[in-house]
Amino acid sequence: MTDRKTILAVLAHPDDETFGLGGTLALYAQRGYGTYYLCATRGEAGSADAEFMQGFKDTAEMRTDELMRAAKILGLKEVLFLGYRDSGMPGSEDNKHPNAQINHPVEEVAGRVVKYIRELKPEVVVTFDLIGGYRHPDHIHIQRATTLAFEKAGDASFHPEAGAPFKPAALYYQIFPRGFLKWMVRLMPLIGKDPRKWGRNQDIDLTDLIVDFPVHVRLDIRSVADVKREASAQHASQDGGQMRRGLTGLIFKFIGEHEEFMRAYPPVDGDFRKKNDLFDL
Repeated sequence: MTDRKTILAVLAHPDDETFGLGGTLALYAQRGYGTYYLCATRGEAGSADAEFMQGFKDTAEMRTDELMRAAKILGLKEVLFLGYRDSGMPGSEDNKHPNAQINHPVEEVAGRVVKYIRELKPEVVVTFDLIGGYRHPDHIHIQRATTLAFEKAGDASFHPEAGAPFKPAALYYQIFPRGFLKWMVRLMPLIGKDPRKWGRNQDIDLTDLIVDFPVHVRLDIRSVADVKREASAQHASQDGGQMRRGLTGLIFKFIGEHEEFMRAYPPVDGDFRKKNDLFDL
């Protein structure tokens, strides 16, 4: 048994650990906590310009290299992989690949996640919100699998081959500030941008992401904002450097001081007061 000052982030792709909650992981790493990233895929379906592929045999190798450099900057103790393939966005050919994460049952994926929960014994587990942030199939699938794994980690009958039962103290869903998102959807048409075509490949519909989730923890990450920006820049193939420039840079300037979370477990009652620490239970 460790001192359990450990946080495990379970997400889908290289860059999710930085773009979404890099400040959180960097903050707890600086505090001396064990910070681990369990990545479901190696981002095989992500597009990349030719300049980023030089010296790499394929996209997976290149994006894994980006991830490992970002992880070092964030101070992560270890990066682990579940071994699935990137499923791609809805309707893409990558959805049909037999090893695409979405083509494996949630219970199977949860079994792999449980192995790491029981091995690392994290006090806190973090994953995506209920719509996977921006409705990416892999995000939604790993969110469901992680939630199931959390619920069953202390049940000896659930994947007994994955190790001795262990129940983490808390499960959180990382959420995007929806108030700011509503503002963006209104503002973008005024500057000639279509909110239904957002992102590197213009395949994200921001209008479909306005779902109000409760905020139970709001972390102040200003002390590690530069660390997050430097880590994000390592994901250059996914436009990580844009955090400093253009509309994306403006967005991160406004929302980059905090990262927000919904607590899925322990259950939150009506008298709950918003907290500023994931370990404050």
